Amino acid sequence: MSTEREKMTAGEPYQQFDPELIERRKFIRDELVSINHITDNEKRNDRFKALLAETGEHFFVEADFKFDYGFNIHIGDHFYGNYDMTFLDTCPITIGDHCYFGPNVGLYTPVHPLDPNERDADVEMGKPITIGNSCWFGGRVTVLPGVTLGNNVVVGAGSVVTKSFGDNVAIAGNPARVIKELPKKVK
Repeated sequence: MSTEREKMTAGEPYQQFDPELIERRKFIRDELVSINHITDNEKRNDRFKALLAETGEHFFVEADFKFDYGFNIHIGDHFYGNYDMTFLDTCPITIGDHCYFGPNVGLYTPVHPLDPNERDADVEMGKPITIGNSCWFGGRVTVLPGVTLGNNVVVGAGSVVTKSFGDNVAIAGNPARVIKELPKKVK
């Protein structure tokens, strides 16, 4: 029998008020209050890295990074996150190498039921978010559940990404759409 954490991570319906999940969210909130006030960049980022499932060696995040669990966040090497990022990680969030995020970026994996009976029963589920290598997000980008972005994707500031896109595109808008094809990365 699967735990609520296992069901949650797999994107299956789960009880969000499961004691193990509540305890982890409380632990993360307490840790983030402390970490986000550390002014020494190296110390702050070492503490963030200790809470995440995986990061590359070159990982830098400014203050006010917020997330639910941490154990579902996988970030590649050469990552930069500007101020006020929020990652709701009920399902896996996977970010490739050489990705750079502007301020106020939000990655949201939770999916709330449309059926009011399920909502009233506190059932929740999610869909993973996957971001390829060499991606750049402008400020206030929002990525919704189930989105996959390919390699070399640039997302314009203020965009809301509601669907998946392949490699080598610049996207922008609400909802985001392709505004330009980008040159392929030379190896």
